[in-house]
Amino acid sequence: MAFSIAEAFAPATVANLGVGFDILGMALDGMGDRAVVQFKDSPGIVISDISGDDGALPREPSENVASVSARAFLEHIGERRGISIKLSKGLPLASGLGSSAASAVVSVVALNKLAGSPFTQEELLPFCLEGEALVSGYHADNIAPCLLGGIVLVAGTAVADLQPLPVPAALMLALVTPAVPVPTNAARAILPAQVPLRQLIQQTGNVARLIDALHRGDLEALGAAIEGDQIIEPARRDLMPHLDAARAAAKSAGAIAVFIGGAGPTLCAICDNDSGAQAAAAAMEAVYQEAAMRCLAQVAAVDHRGAYCICAR
Repeated sequence: MAFSIAEAFAPATVANLGVGFDILGMALDGMGDRAVVQFKDSPGIVISDISGDDGALPREPSENVASVSARAFLEHIGERRGISIKLSKGLPLASGLGSSAASAVVSVVALNKLAGSPFTQEELLPFCLEGEALVSGYHADNIAPCLLGGIVLVAGTAVADLQPLPVPAALMLALVTPAVPVPTNAARAILPAQVPLRQLIQQTGNVARLIDALHRGDLEALGAAIEGDQIIEPARRDLMPHLDAARAAAKSAGAIAVFIGGAGPTLCAICDNDSGAQAAAAAMEAVYQEAAMRCLAQVAAVDHRGAYCICAR
């Protein structure tokens, strides 16, 4: 069936999960970006509207991740028609919630539907990566879970490198995002260029512990592995205001562990039930309120669906 317009949704994600720098990502239920993509008679890509970004995102197609990923798709299939993209941002920018990945994914998922679904969800990966690379680098730790949902081990940038991991049934997350943007490029620039062998061994051991904990559904072991990071968090902690106080508050409220979501500044608390997550979110929010700093506190389960087309006609 031929379509001329399609709308899609792509969920928020958090990358790294503490020790899994650039190789682990998780999709979050509820929040995300939407896009309406429509064929037009004239060639080229037009961004017709962007809402929810306070005017911060570029409208020039060569500079916007949604249009860059869409262009990669169109060029690959040899489509000569142009498209217009209407993007609705449901995620704060530079927040550690996979905002750029969601924008890169959502336009491609809608466009795939318009084109008659020539690709599986997994096969959309390379097009989405082209958009993500514009602002965050050529890595799939946000793109993969955004596309596929769940928790994903990302061993590279090919479809064959993606491995979905088990999601513990009780896993809930409390999230707090202080109003301090942390651009991914800036957060990557302060990471150490070299790592001592002892730290490498410890880090890889904790990644193995994390994956084992997911397979066993052991949230306590998961939390211990996540907080075992001795490389990335120490380098980035000064970018995260009140990290220690927020972690202490969340744990006092019952959270198992707290980690930095992607490049930050979002902090994510691992919890084993919804009420505990609500309490941990409120406790972290109180830390920032006391510091007179605006923040967004919320609770989320893991999203199992990934990005999807809402409707097409």
